[in-house]
Amino acid sequence: MGTDKAFLQLGCQTLLARALGLAATVAEQIRIVGEPQQFLPFARVVQDAFPGRGPLGGIHAALLESETVMNLMLAVDLPFVESRFLAYLIASACQCAAVVTVPRAAGGWQPLCAVYRREFAALAERALRKGKNRIDTLFSQVETRAIGEEELTRMGYSAKMFRNLNTPEEWQKAAAEFAVRDSAPEEAE
Repeated sequence: MGTDKAFLQLGCQTLLARALGLAATVAEQIRIVGEPQQFLPFARVVQDAFPGRGPLGGIHAALLESETVMNLMLAVDLPFVESRFLAYLIASACQCAAVVTVPRAAGGWQPLCAVYRREFAALAERALRKGKNRIDTLFSQVETRAIGEEELTRMGYSAKMFRNLNTPEEWQKAAAEFAVRDSAPEEAE
């Protein structure tokens, strides 16, 4: 992207502000995995125990620092995820014994919009110590509850919400969509 995605403006707020606000609708404790100098003004910050190892390193760090059994992981670059979906995801995770509850939609697993039990940290650490950084390969090693596209559709959600922003073009397209959304007149209730 050429710049830190967290501080990109989308609509009337940054991606970071949007993600923090979204997480706050379903979670009491919120943490950011990243550099304290950059993110401490916004929330409690957790640093990677395995720096430079990608999302699995971040999930591991968050779970090590967690005080709760169930933990929602939400990437900063998923601006289309809805709070009502996060509530559904968490409720689904609470209704089963799965170590991971994760959507499998939009062409694959969505491990950065998923609920992990704290015990996943041990599995993540073993993988990281072996130099393996892929998250989805670990799902077959624990009980995993997949929320597929059929279930998403049945519950009134669209797999399109998992579009993330990795390129300037994707960000520009999303910015245009948010501009249209923000300028649309509100419907009467």
